[in-house]
Amino acid sequence: MFGETVVKGPRGVYLCGSVGTGKTMLMDLFFRHLEEKKKLRTHFNSFMLDVHSRIHEVKKTLPRRTEGSKQRPFDPIAPVARQISQEAWLLCFDEFQVTDIADAMILKRLFTELFHRGVVVFATSNRPPEDLYKNGLQRSNFIPFIDVLKEHCEVIRLDSGIDYRTALPREGTTFFSVEEITQFELVYSNMIELEGQGVHRRTLRHLGRDLSVPEACGKIARFSFADLCVQALGAVDYLHISREFDYIFISDIPQMSLSMKTAARRFITLIDTFYDRKVKLVLQAEVPADDLFVTGQLTQRDVDNNMALMDDLGMQQDSDVSLFTGEEELFAFRRTLSRLAEMQTTEYWQTLKKPV
Repeated sequence: MFGETVVKGPRGVYLCGSVGTGKTMLMDLFFRHLEEKKKLRTHFNSFMLDVHSRIHEVKKTLPRRTEGSKQRPFDPIAPVARQISQEAWLLCFDEFQVTDIADAMILKRLFTELFHRGVVVFATSNRPPEDLYKNGLQRSNFIPFIDVLKEHCEVIRLDSGIDYRTALPREGTTFFSVEEITQFELVYSNMIELEGQGVHRRTLRHLGRDLSVPEACGKIARFSFADLCVQALGAVDYLHISREFDYIFISDIPQMSLSMKTAARRFITLIDTFYDRKVKLVLQAEVPADDLFVTGQLTQRDVDNNMALMDDLGMQQDSDVSLFTGEEELFAFRRTLSRLAEMQTTEYWQTLKKPV
């Protein structure tokens, strides 16, 4: 910001509270009724993926280092913030949460730049600012961002204790247990018949690699849980899939425990991404939705793997960073169950899919 004028914009809003209390609805009402073209409404995870992509592009423009020369320090955050502020002065973030250390380490610099350029933020979150990135690695480096956020956003707690999404009517069933596999297959067959096209394997080319779709029929796709959550996929992959398909069937969803934390995190990210894009899901699992995630005892192999990871990270075994307790997943999974309930309703299924 050296040599540039600091623009003081109005304070934004950080709306936090339990799942299903209407945070996203209020933000969307504000966004739709604000007559301003330079505004952006996005899922926070998608925003950070875009930020990292922009950082990569900026770094590619740097001159190559010649042998024996010293490269001057360069921070790509400022030009990225400049780009974003030129595109939108209002940023509306759904599900503001921080779980990735790469995000945590740049947020203070990024948002300080954005706020100095007059950008206004409206964010929804299940956590108050003080609990963001709770128990995260190197959290002491993240904490200054919390003060920046609270300085530029009014924190409003919206918490009635009622999850309104679970109270919505259940006109149709789109979540089937293992005993209901026949009904799941019937729904799939009926939708394929309505689509009127043949079923075939399809490959999506994305970011220089292939995403395999086992069964595709027009705007309908079918995957297994292993296809989407055991494979090394992430939010950017789920976003690409959501661009191609309106209706997605996922079968063989297991009950997830602490020994499946990576797959569980991917499942949470998948639901968040598809919910935000208003993709229609039909799911088949081995247990009812409320029992999808449990905290059981880790096996000795799990413990050994966790200890090895802590050694790689240079952490002491008595570290107070609770990486492996499942607390973060349980917190996020409550939101996932709430969203799954809403995604079964007629109101949700009648909502048009959001353009990217």
